[in-house]
Amino acid sequence: MPQQAEALVEAEHLYKVFGDHPRVALDLLEQGYDKTTIFERTGMTIGVRDASFSVFRGEVFVVMGLSGSGKSTLLRLLNRLIEPTSGTVRIHGADVTAMDPAELIDLRRREMSMVFQSFALLPHQSVLENAAFGLEVAGVGRAERHERARAALEQVGLGPYAERLPEQLSGGMQQRVGLARALAVDPALMLMDEAFSALDPLIRREMQDELLRLQEESERTVVFISHDLDEALRIGDRIAIMEGGRILQVGTPAEILNHPADDYVRSFFQGVDVGHIFVARDLARKDQVTFRQPPTGTMDKATLIRHLREYDRTYAFVLDPEGRYVDAVSLYSLERVAGREEAPLEEAYLGQGATKGDTSLEEVLRLLSYTEVPLPVVDDDRRLLGAIAGPTLLSTMARAR
Repeated sequence: MPQQAEALVEAEHLYKVFGDHPRVALDLLEQGYDKTTIFERTGMTIGVRDASFSVFRGEVFVVMGLSGSGKSTLLRLLNRLIEPTSGTVRIHGADVTAMDPAELIDLRRREMSMVFQSFALLPHQSVLENAAFGLEVAGVGRAERHERARAALEQVGLGPYAERLPEQLSGGMQQRVGLARALAVDPALMLMDEAFSALDPLIRREMQDELLRLQEESERTVVFISHDLDEALRIGDRIAIMEGGRILQVGTPAEILNHPADDYVRSFFQGVDVGHIFVARDLARKDQVTFRQPPTGTMDKATLIRHLREYDRTYAFVLDPEGRYVDAVSLYSLERVAGREEAPLEEAYLGQGATKGDTSLEEVLRLLSYTEVPLPVVDDDRRLLGAIAGPTLLSTMARAR
């Protein structure tokens, strides 16, 4: 997900009631009745209940929950394939819920594409024509739409199959055609409803990899519906957990695992391998003692020792004048050279290397086994993000279990 998060999609207090008298159901909700009781009393179904969230530009936002949790309904509220009972959806700041039919059709054609679980290909048209279908509906001329469709097919590795019929392709290849059709429109927003769930496990993982590869090449904003936790963890920048039409929690996988909103959310993540969720930056503690080298001269070793004792720490990290990580020192290594005024501070360095923020926990565990000092974690510019101590990593793994 991009560093500077800008909301592309904003949903506020969305409700969807399926039935003839939705106001009656909403009144019962306000009185505290649950979804099951309301259905028993009125025959009306609460599809989505008071959903508020934002989707940031360039992120893959996964909505997950069990069957009947309301996730597919929520997706269709975003582009008004299903009309909300109440609430607001904004895309690029424009109120989708207030648009007239012509404005809504124009928005769907220009700004968004949808990929369904079923391949929804036209059996008697070629792969190229299927990939160009959305552009044809939008009124794009034949030459231009074929050019853009060919480019999209190349993106998903199907360029050589442009003239074949869908029945001549495997299931995974057919789903790639559906993905190419969505990409050809060059949408700001892609809505994907259980897009890979009909595929066998190997092809499904291949399609997940394909989506991640496309994100690396050209970041798009994706709202992805899934009931599979492993899939959500692989592709999601953030995850929304739904149950009974409600969004229980939204956050990164690490945030949800560390701070589940309730027992239901906690049960979703029970037994998950934290190595699939966390990377080094997620566990790096920022409350470190640091010393920045002056532009000229050297730091006084006695002063550094005094600071460490004041902070009740046995180690610190040295940064260069621009704030980039250099090395680590300890109280012992400083005391060892403090008596020699002429000794440079470098003699107290521990030779402690740093690791990048996206380092896997498996690699962090290996690196920690070689050092008694907490492992420094840096960004791409070698600026210190924090440090990981062995107990922090072990407690995280124990909490996940």
